[in-house]
Amino acid sequence: MRALERAPIGNTTDEKRVLAVLEDVHRNHRYLSVPEEDGRLLRILAESIGAKQVVEVGTSTGYSGLWILLALMKTGGRLTTYEVDRGRHELARQHFERAGVLRHATLVLGDAHAEVTKLKNPLDLVFIDADKEGYPDYLQKLAPLTRPGGLIIAHNMASPPPDPRYIEAVTTNPDYDTVFLNMHSAGVGVTLKKR
Repeated sequence: MRALERAPIGNTTDEKRVLAVLEDVHRNHRYLSVPEEDGRLLRILAESIGAKQVVEVGTSTGYSGLWILLALMKTGGRLTTYEVDRGRHELARQHFERAGVLRHATLVLGDAHAEVTKLKNPLDLVFIDADKEGYPDYLQKLAPLTRPGGLIIAHNMASPPPDPRYIEAVTTNPDYDTVFLNMHSAGVGVTLKKR
């Protein structure tokens, strides 16, 4: 089905600028975090639910965050993103600034396991793409803050192998409905927190 896809086309000057930075990051940087198709999925999901408050655990160099920010520019939302590595944190800040979306983002340098406990606002969407053994802890801390009808998205559900405790948690709780997408690649778990 990938043969049917075309590159996204910006419909505003701001969107075209972000897409140009995404293309540059995709071509020239080693740490992308997610494949392009997963980034596009993040953008589509965030925009389609009208996300206002989004949390990303694992900023890396900002590639996935830029896709999310494409949606938040349209919804008027805000991204709070966590990274433990100072070099990647700074590179993400540079990418966000160059794309003109830094005003929509809060970048937090530090251990997300501790930092996310400071969050208060109801969250519309959570994206987890950090230390794989930490996924159950992130879910435990962030799911209660996720609004009913919100989404919890986890990366690397196919490769590297996910923590079985996370899979168990999102597939056996009656308050969640989870689907796994793009499993031919890194894999994405999309969990709806039911209303």
